[in-house]
Amino acid sequence: MKKFKIGGVLESSVLAQGCMRQCKVSLEEADRVIHTALDCGITFFDHADVYGFGKSEEVFGKVLNLRSDIRSKILVQSKCTLIRDDFQTLTNDQTKEHILSSCEASLKRLGTDYLDVYMLHAPDTLVEPEEVAEAFDLLHAQGKVRYFGVSNHRPLQIELLHKYLNQRLIIDQLQFSVAHTDLVDASMTMRLRPAANIDRTGGDVLTYTRIHDMTIQAWSPFQFGFYGGVFMGNEGYPKLNAAVNRMAEEKGVSPSAIAIAWILRHPARIQPLIGTTNAARLKDICTATEVEMSREEWYELYRMSLADEEKDDMTSSVHHDPKAQMPTKQN
Repeated sequence: MKKFKIGGVLESSVLAQGCMRQCKVSLEEADRVIHTALDCGITFFDHADVYGFGKSEEVFGKVLNLRSDIRSKILVQSKCTLIRDDFQTLTNDQTKEHILSSCEASLKRLGTDYLDVYMLHAPDTLVEPEEVAEAFDLLHAQGKVRYFGVSNHRPLQIELLHKYLNQRLIIDQLQFSVAHTDLVDASMTMRLRPAANIDRTGGDVLTYTRIHDMTIQAWSPFQFGFYGGVFMGNEGYPKLNAAVNRMAEEKGVSPSAIAIAWILRHPARIQPLIGTTNAARLKDICTATEVEMSREEWYELYRMSLADEEKDDMTSSVHHDPKAQMPTKQN
């Protein structure tokens, strides 16, 4: 698999494995998926302390314990500060105490003495960035974290942190797919999408990250709307599915591979997070890294996505989608 440098400093596979759902499978199944990922060339594994309330990290840690030679070959990332109860967000805690204790707990569950990347999971309106800086300094000095990042943050929120941090944030993890194109929409000056559907209040995060050499990691790369479900095969996206299916047939790959190839085609070098726990599906998705997609093909899929969404008269940038199904994160 092709490699690139996250944030210009950390060499990784262009695809990453999202480990949120490992809490829902057996140890044997988790081991099979992890090794399928390695066989396909994936070297980056993404976690968070809230995934399965810590169980996903525990399962991954057991796999590392079974195969001690794995850790030196992979990059392990986790996130903290988001506190949930039955997947309903209650609060966000970016205090020094919480960051430090959360990191210690993740290290223990993962069975490793360091994280390659540690991230703030979501913005905290009560953040005191001086405390974040103190926590990051200590974790870095102790050798427990190599690099730091954020998730779901906008440019000015990142700038506030950078005012106090001694470390550069190298990742911003955000929702992005061909059926959830907010990142691209906000960077466009031409109104391909109705202005009411575009949130420009937080700034153009796509351009911001390119200027500052931050890597965007795309979560839920097959999902539409906000926890709306997978767009492939969904009757609400007939034009997009028709175009994706045609390209898949022309290029001899699956629609899933086309959806990921669309993300990889962007010059921002966005890293998709693949969250499947099915080894065969993971192998299929990884074929996306060999797909060549032209500028014309990329824009065709983008236009078809907009056409389908305009038909449904969507009016909110957060996509409270009338087609929404189960509130599950789809990778």
